[in-house]
Amino acid sequence: MPTIAPRASRWDWAQALLLALNLAATTLALGGYLRETLLWSSAVTAVIVALKLARGAWVRAGGRDGPRWHAAGWWLVPFLGYAAINVIWVTPVGSLGWRDWLGWTQLAATFWLALDVAALPGPRRLVRGTVIALGVVLVGLGCYQRFVDPRWMMFGRTQSEYFMGRASGAFGIPNSMAAFLVLLIPSALAAAWWPGIPRAGRLAAGAIAGWWILGLVLTVSRGPWLALAVALSGWPLLRRGKTWRWRWGTMAGALVGMLAVGTLLYAALPGVRARVDRLAEDRGEKTRPIVWRAAWKLWREAPLVGTGAGSYNVLFERHRPERFWDEPQWAHNDYLNTLSDYGAVGFILGFGGMAGIGWAAVRRSRSAPPTESPVMALAVGLGAFALGLLVDFHLKLPALAMVVALVAAEAVAAVWPRSPPQGKRISASERVLLMIGAVLLLGVSGGWILPQSRAEARRNEARRKIDRLALRPVSAAAELAILTGVRADLTRAVMMDGGNAQAWSDVAYAAVLIGRLDSTRAAGLGIEAERAARRALAQSSVVAEFWWRLGVALDMQGRWAEGGEAFARGVALAPNLPQAWFYMAYHFSLNPVTRPMALTAVATCLRLDPWFRDAEALRDQLKSPH
Repeated sequence: MPTIAPRASRWDWAQALLLALNLAATTLALGGYLRETLLWSSAVTAVIVALKLARGAWVRAGGRDGPRWHAAGWWLVPFLGYAAINVIWVTPVGSLGWRDWLGWTQLAATFWLALDVAALPGPRRLVRGTVIALGVVLVGLGCYQRFVDPRWMMFGRTQSEYFMGRASGAFGIPNSMAAFLVLLIPSALAAAWWPGIPRAGRLAAGAIAGWWILGLVLTVSRGPWLALAVALSGWPLLRRGKTWRWRWGTMAGALVGMLAVGTLLYAALPGVRARVDRLAEDRGEKTRPIVWRAAWKLWREAPLVGTGAGSYNVLFERHRPERFWDEPQWAHNDYLNTLSDYGAVGFILGFGGMAGIGWAAVRRSRSAPPTESPVMALAVGLGAFALGLLVDFHLKLPALAMVVALVAAEAVAAVWPRSPPQGKRISASERVLLMIGAVLLLGVSGGWILPQSRAEARRNEARRKIDRLALRPVSAAAELAILTGVRADLTRAVMMDGGNAQAWSDVAYAAVLIGRLDSTRAAGLGIEAERAARRALAQSSVVAEFWWRLGVALDMQGRWAEGGEAFARGVALAPNLPQAWFYMAYHFSLNPVTRPMALTAVATCLRLDPWFRDAEALRDQLKSPH
């Protein structure tokens, strides 16, 4: 007897709409790359969960409108609990740790909410349609970048020279757009061939698949291409009801076909040819192995619990090789990054929980008829995405984490239905607990996460103004006016979020820059800069930049010896970072007795970075007889 799908309530539609809008807004906001985007997107997710809990407190459990609790939604809860403990007791930078935790929590919460939506045909189509529309829009934006304005990005930003000529859509990073498309292409290909879909639907699916494949080609992203090729080639091996001879033969044919396509692209597209030739010249990747080795070394320092949530980019300085100038932010391998930050315990709880969900879904799918279905296509897309995590940081981008959670929820819900309704009313104590949870989540969203988002957005824009001054110099009067406004914005940022260590560091930086332009206020601004730098260091003493800020502030006050201690701490934390040696050299240059030491420090800086212009100018000044 066929199972009748439950009827969607108004809340089900509202939940699906909120999920869809949050995904769309986050994707179009550079994929959530900016920290402030992660924060407000997490706040929206928290509000959706709070509304779900509040509604669950006032309805009959198990009924059509009652709260639904899918067993798969609990598998990631142990990891989230462990990660919170890790932030509190292990991580060296609390603000970065909590933001990393929020990213994981948003992924788990989106998956939990989407399990409900995926069980209802109407809401499921709404979310699925939003994902499809976003994929179409991303490729459209990518075509605009590739064929009209290669420097264009969302929100008036300018594309990096490193990514010029490659499509990135709304993300700004070509690999991120490619990961989004890789997740969806297998489902579109399956829909184009699946007999259960009307002919018009199959034609539309084929057209969308072709559009997405075009977008994937325009990204010129080698990792996602290989991940998709491997996943599609392995697809025939998963087909039930077929002989192994058919499976292996089909896989071989798929490999030959994709090799032929790759050869054609190499011959026809100069951008593809350049990327492949570069890979051959370098004999593989050059940059990623460096950040991978650093992650592995960090994990070996604390194999059980890791070095702390969100700590990778900060502690990378311990293992930065000479003449490596990038700021990696993440390890470009989500598995290694998780192992480094959270240790073996976190890795097992996190990815072990995901694997457990997948294995439980596979076991339940074995009872289904041995026919091809779109569920297998979803699994292939998820497999390609998982392979892509070996060479990138896709789970660190909220939009990609959300879309993979939505796709995974649809795949799981298709083969693993919720437990049957119990038909009982919830008790008074259960109602109270649900309402307390809802109120707490709303309080956390409005009182903690959103103020952090506003503060980080203000800080980020202020710091961009400072950085632009270095690229496009203006008159002293105009620079002073800009920096005065920047200082005011940063002051408001730390008032909104006193736990933002980077904002305190930027306050110190702005005060120092103003003091150099207005010598009459230098002493007072030096005191202000010292106070701000110490506030940053009170939250984390392992960030070299914070020690530079303190050292400069002390030098402004004539406290040269104390400043030297601060700069020495910065060099100790980042021994192969050119900026650390430049600041040390500038400090030594202020005292005639230590000018030979300044020359040694600036020589070290230029050995690490021969194109450091400020260091060259300082060297020439020190060597000048006047």
